[in-house]
Amino acid sequence: MTETKLQTEMPTTYDPKEAERKWYDYWIQNEFFKAGNRPDAETYTIVIPPPNVTGMLHIGHALDFTLQDILIRTKRMQGFDTLWLPGSDHAGIATQTRVEAKLREQGQTRYDLGREKFLEKVWEWKELYANTIREQWAKMGFSLDYSRERFTLDEGLSQAVREVFVSLYEKGLIYRGNYIINWDPAARTALSDIEVEYKEVQGALYHLKYETTDGSGAIVVATTRPETMLGDTAVAVHPKDERYQHLIGKSLLLPIVNREIPIIADEYVEKEFGSGAVKITPAHDPNDFEVGKRHNLPQILVMDESGTMNANAGPYQGQDRFECRKQIVADLKEQGVLIKIEEHVHQVGHSERSGAVIEPYLSTQWFVKMQPLADQAIQAQKSGAGANFVPDRFEKTYLNWIENIRDWCISRQLWWGHRIPAWHCADCGQTTVTREDATTCSHCQSTNLNQDNDVLDTWFSSALWPFSTLGWPNDAEDLKRFYPTNVLVTGYDIIYFWVARMIFTALEFTDQIPFKDVLMHGLVRDSEGRKMSKSLGNGVDPLEVIEKYGADAMRYMISTSSTPGQDLRFRWERVEQARNFANKIWNASRFALMNLEGVTASDIDLTGELGTADRWILHRLNETVRDVTRLIDSYEFGETGRLLYNFIWDDLCDWYIEFSKLSLYGTDPAAKKKTQSVLAYVLDQTQRLIHPFMPFISEEIWQHLPHVGETITLAAWPTENAAFESPDAVREMELLMEAIRSVRNIRAEVNVPMSKKVELLVKPASTESESILSRNEEYLKRFCNTSLLEIDASMAAPDKAMTAIITGAELYLPLAGLIDIAQELARLDKELQSLHGEVERIEKKLGNEGFVAKAPAKVIEEEKAKLADYADKRDKVIARLAELKA
Repeated sequence: MTETKLQTEMPTTYDPKEAERKWYDYWIQNEFFKAGNRPDAETYTIVIPPPNVTGMLHIGHALDFTLQDILIRTKRMQGFDTLWLPGSDHAGIATQTRVEAKLREQGQTRYDLGREKFLEKVWEWKELYANTIREQWAKMGFSLDYSRERFTLDEGLSQAVREVFVSLYEKGLIYRGNYIINWDPAARTALSDIEVEYKEVQGALYHLKYETTDGSGAIVVATTRPETMLGDTAVAVHPKDERYQHLIGKSLLLPIVNREIPIIADEYVEKEFGSGAVKITPAHDPNDFEVGKRHNLPQILVMDESGTMNANAGPYQGQDRFECRKQIVADLKEQGVLIKIEEHVHQVGHSERSGAVIEPYLSTQWFVKMQPLADQAIQAQKSGAGANFVPDRFEKTYLNWIENIRDWCISRQLWWGHRIPAWHCADCGQTTVTREDATTCSHCQSTNLNQDNDVLDTWFSSALWPFSTLGWPNDAEDLKRFYPTNVLVTGYDIIYFWVARMIFTALEFTDQIPFKDVLMHGLVRDSEGRKMSKSLGNGVDPLEVIEKYGADAMRYMISTSSTPGQDLRFRWERVEQARNFANKIWNASRFALMNLEGVTASDIDLTGELGTADRWILHRLNETVRDVTRLIDSYEFGETGRLLYNFIWDDLCDWYIEFSKLSLYGTDPAAKKKTQSVLAYVLDQTQRLIHPFMPFISEEIWQHLPHVGETITLAAWPTENAAFESPDAVREMELLMEAIRSVRNIRAEVNVPMSKKVELLVKPASTESESILSRNEEYLKRFCNTSLLEIDASMAAPDKAMTAIITGAELYLPLAGLIDIAQELARLDKELQSLHGEVERIEKKLGNEGFVAKAPAKVIEEEKAKLADYADKRDKVIARLAELKA
């Protein structure tokens, strides 16, 4: 690689808009994100959870995708052949609902257009929002391989969907039948169980009396949905319920419609609940459906697909189901059938998509038989061959669901989606399921075929995403190289919808778990902890955040604000803090570059004798590299952010850069050259560490620094260097920093400005401390701003002085005329009480037999060392108080 010429001129302030536009275009044009450029390297793959083409990306997407980008950028810099595959989901019902709503604004319905014309409209919508999503990805700086972008209705993915459907059908794992399903009357389609949201609703429990046809008695039943009584085909009691033994086998007269229905015995009924008698409506209740099958009861639908009462509802035909409820309650009351009404709070299913109240509905649908697929997944997880959930508590959530799984209704009464590859013969009534479009019936060879009108649940194609996007079912090179993937990053709210289904299908069709790790993150909530929603108007547009503070600030804030699996609260002030952090990095780098004129990458030399501050910052860099690398691999982004912030803001900017000024502005050319090398090297390594979180500003700064290579995105990830380990320098710097902080604190306490020179007398507590302080007295002079500095282990404390007791020394600031003795006595007395408290606290801890028995020896030794240190400081404060009082 060629060495890039150093550009020492940096603007006074950082302009995020200019940098973001410039560098993203540069990265894309040079294909730095394209996978396959390192054929001999180990691979690292993430397939993006495909956003729906229903609209703009929200702040939750920003969190999800930023975490993935951090991982991909880190692994790319670590030398992996990385693939982050982008794509989007057709989102079936959600997208069709949006397009239909748009048509309604124009006075049209999909039926006015017809299927083909309507689908053209949806494809137009898809193109609009797919492009919008790409623009948002670019704004947020995501390092995606666009050459491999996928869409769930792509030709290749559609082939995979058909292969899976037909294969499962051939294995007997897909079947078609009449079953009670969740029906959305607004969208007029079936929903799977997990597309239903249950909400607590204030309703009523209606107690109805059904008379026997022979006049021998009556049975009282209770229902929350009296309109469904029109479809009752029996009343069930428990076979061992003595109250009803004499009635089993008799008939009842169903009110309103005056239809005779039997009294049956079934163990499904709970004797102790209510009256012990239950109305059975097989076409409108899943439990009643099963009872009805056992007793060969008729299945009577009393409403149509829109929730409107049909001809079987008799006098209520044409009424909306809820209008019917009101009317039938009034009629039952008038007839004396309604015994009582009780207030009743219960859980009512609502469509996740349209918000409509779900209707349990008898319908002909396609289903996947889930138990055989679930058994494979359970066995893999329990044998240790399954996915690694982070945090691991979500493994229990996952297993609990698949161990209690029900068959999956996969057909949807929509036009947008993968049309079911089944053809029904108009002549023999049989169904042909095939990988290619059928032209003749496989049963009677008739050509009078009609393809099934339904499409597949959008999650059916999403379940294949990790391998269909890489070329399956073909023997594709990408599939062989990049599958299985390394990690899935997703919210904990779609474990059932998506994560579990991807594992089922991957095991069935690739014999492999589709991803090694599943990183679960939480939801992004507002500053009050509320879920973001349109109704509350508390949503946050990531582009608005970027417009105000820049992409790097948004990325850093959102990725470092929570731990895995935990929700995070979006706070604008935290984005502002992240922006300030970016500005701090910029200003530090700008200062450095003004002092690196003429320095090239080949000039950087870290060998030979280095100063205390130089050795210390290299040691701290080593520690930071080690910890940041470990934490990113553990998905602890919040802790990573804290470490980077502390190292950059405190160690590098507030201390090292300030200390470096002595050499940079000094008269020793050799010392200056060494400091330039350290400063250039540490800044370079720092930009690499922060790059996955803040890609734009790190690239902008790195391009100005002495470097080799085209882009920081391909620069090597920092690694530990044993030569940088310098615990001695750490001890020295800690003593110096504590001394400087103490002097500054005293100045602040007595309102002595830093511009005013002071006398500083230092009494070292040991030979080592004296040696350290003497070697580094220039730092003390400069950063304490002294008119006089004396370091003497034998000195006596002056009569009138401010005092600081630090680890390794006593500091005295003779400030006669600036303070009064009473004030200093009060301050020292306060410090003494604090030290008394610390000594007592540790003595109590070490006196606790339970703590001493359980704590590691290292921890106990550390506590003893703290105790000795606090006791020593306390003794010195006591002595100083005595001196002042004397």
